[in-house]
Amino acid sequence: MHLVLLTAWTVLWFIVVEPHGGFSWHYLRTGGELIYQGSSGDGTGGLNLYAHHPELQMGPISFLTAGLFNPFPEATGQFLAAALMSALGLVIVVLAGRSAAHHFLGTGTNHQRLRQRVLIAGLAFIPMWIEVAVRFGHLDDVLALFFTALAVRAVTRGSPALTGACLALAMDSKPTALAFVPLLLALPRDKWLRAALWCAGLVALAWLPFFLGDAQSFAAAKFTIPNHPASALRWLGVADPKTPGWDRPAQFALGLVLGAIAVWRGRWAAVVLLGANARIVLDPSVYTYYTASVLLGTLLWDVIGQRRLVPWWSWLAVIVLYGSVFVVPDDSVRGLIRLAFVAVSTAYVLLWPVRERGGRGGRRGRRRPPALADEGPADPDEGPAPPADQEPARTAGQGPLPGAWTQSPATPWAGPPAAR
Repeated sequence: MHLVLLTAWTVLWFIVVEPHGGFSWHYLRTGGELIYQGSSGDGTGGLNLYAHHPELQMGPISFLTAGLFNPFPEATGQFLAAALMSALGLVIVVLAGRSAAHHFLGTGTNHQRLRQRVLIAGLAFIPMWIEVAVRFGHLDDVLALFFTALAVRAVTRGSPALTGACLALAMDSKPTALAFVPLLLALPRDKWLRAALWCAGLVALAWLPFFLGDAQSFAAAKFTIPNHPASALRWLGVADPKTPGWDRPAQFALGLVLGAIAVWRGRWAAVVLLGANARIVLDPSVYTYYTASVLLGTLLWDVIGQRRLVPWWSWLAVIVLYGSVFVVPDDSVRGLIRLAFVAVSTAYVLLWPVRERGGRGGRRGRRRPPALADEGPADPDEGPAPPADQEPARTAGQGPLPGAWTQSPATPWAGPPAAR
């Protein structure tokens, strides 16, 4: 039922936004036409794309995908692309839920509450997803976030090749996904090298042909945009009218450092949120579609990183970052709000005390979040453990539910001991 509700919510937002959508789709359509030109045309396409069109800041995977819609009339292609991108938002919510379910296997998690958490967080995520997918038509952001969600799913399954490949595809879709690379560190240490090789190999395969084919392709990395008065950069004392030369490297460095600290602290589910925070706090622009990456981060944190029934970080992000655009008229105040959200959310996910489940002897980056009172005790000494011969609880016509145990009506909160 939660998927039915989220689907209806997505369709509703799609119907409302689509007639006025596609604000930036022409960039993708142009890039999609140029990348398939090869040696034909005026010589500005194919591997010369970035050298002659540095304003096209999307990755090659995004242009290759966008070009698939070019055989259709422009309006039809845009509509079909918007519909596909909207559907991917639902897939991301499902991936987040499946990732959380797999991560919490064996911990006594109440899966009905987990579904409710996914539903509530998804209701906040979908409007911002429609903003980036339909209103702006940013296929590059859509693909980057989709592949990042796949990488998170691969992390919970302990697959180094898939994790590395998905993160590479995210960066091949949009370079800003580099900030999510610390997800590799959430894997067991003995899988880091394999994951890194897959990631580096696929990134090189996608980008090197352009830089080797035309050395002027590096011009795309120097492309600048205006420094908006409502940006957090202004509050940090950066008054440059355009993107400072140090800004993009600083974004990537900050995202990588924060993500690595999150994994070291056992909060790997916060990597995407911290990477998105690094972007919005140091980006000179304030486009509302930037908030979609933050909402993916809060979605993952709310359903994997903590176990409260109400995923309040997702709704707080929507209200603070998106709602303030409409109710706060002053640019400077909006910039302060963006800076405050980044500071508070970053401090919370990195510093807020978390009781480790299963002690500190587990695999690096796979520590369990704390169990709260609404989902049963986390440790054996907090409640009776199930007898050794006790069978998992079943519902009519179904097999055993992960983490569900038969228990006395007098102790409905009792659950199995945390997995070690």
